[in-house]
Amino acid sequence: MTTTLSAGAPPRVLGISGSLRRDSHNSRLLRAAGALLPPGAELEIWDGLKAIPPYDEDDETAGRPAAVEELDAAIRAADVVLFATPEYNHSLPGTLKNALDWLSRPLAGNALWRKPVAVVGASTGLFGAVWAQAELRKVLGALGAEVLDGELPVGLADGAFTADDGLADADLQARYGGLLAELAAAAPAPALAAAA
Repeated sequence: MTTTLSAGAPPRVLGISGSLRRDSHNSRLLRAAGALLPPGAELEIWDGLKAIPPYDEDDETAGRPAAVEELDAAIRAADVVLFATPEYNHSLPGTLKNALDWLSRPLAGNALWRKPVAVVGASTGLFGAVWAQAELRKVLGALGAEVLDGELPVGLADGAFTADDGLADADLQARYGGLLAELAAAAPAPALAAAA
């Protein structure tokens, strides 16, 4: 299921949170992007991660589960993808890695192949999920995604957001806006997207 947060023309940005908790800091970080995207950009948040079963090649032979197909279709329909990940034991959450494992089959031409993506992250610690972001960028690169170098670590996340899910720190907000502008600019031109 996707929720459209802002109306407008392409680029279409798909947001995916690595946290299953509805009001997690990383889901809030995705919602904060809605107000910071360049004019005309549209943000949708995909929230079906919990429905994706553990990857099993035996299950794959019978056809991918509906939740995996939904995620695949959402990514293919988007021009760019924004991932927000928490950090579990110095790495990305297993549920998010599991979803990417499903998407990686087959590798060539998978939904993230040559798709521009950015990675951000929030945590209650000082470092803002920097290790998880690095791990996620590595996995996305292995899937053939065009991963932006920029990152946005949001540390001490318990106090990092305003009541309406904006970022409380003006410098952090400006950096996020710059990263989102770079991501939106990486979207393929409409004619190229239609031909792809």
